[in-house]
Amino acid sequence: MKILGIDPGLQTTGFGIIESEGPRLHYVVSGTIKTKEAAQGDLPNRLRLIYEGVREVVERYEPQQASVEIVFVNVNPQSTLLLGQARGAAIAGLMSLPASPTVAEYTALQMKKAVVGHGHAAKAQIRHMVMRLLSLPREPHNDAADALGLAICHAHAGHAMAQMAKATDLQRRTHAQIKGGRVY
Repeated sequence: MKILGIDPGLQTTGFGIIESEGPRLHYVVSGTIKTKEAAQGDLPNRLRLIYEGVREVVERYEPQQASVEIVFVNVNPQSTLLLGQARGAAIAGLMSLPASPTVAEYTALQMKKAVVGHGHAAKAQIRHMVMRLLSLPREPHNDAADALGLAICHAHAGHAMAQMAKATDLQRRTHAQIKGGRVY
């Protein structure tokens, strides 16, 4: 099974594809989709480049599953909104084809725990572990390493999470109590 990982970004979106045969993982391809050819303030064209780039990767390599990083809230709300739009363009590119892959979503913390073993890993640790887990000759660039990490995370956790979802009724909360900034 081919798994595509996507690390969305407005200037650089990373992608990585691995093949999973049970517990064995094999590297297929990785790279980045750059939007620098569009003008700095030209958001629609940047989003178009992300959409078309993701769509081209899916058409060429035909992954069965995909995993996309969930956007976290930055200190700067404008940056968070822009990153969310880049993520939306990537997901739209994934889902725009008739044979689109199923899409799972993971936080950066979940990916880091799956790849490195703890959620506060540095970029260098992620690059190194991705290189080791996939037997690569050298470390991939940051964005591609994060994307490959998301694919690895899904290869390890995706099947177990799907089985848990089937076994239990997952229901959205209709109410919540906020205490000390946390929802209970």
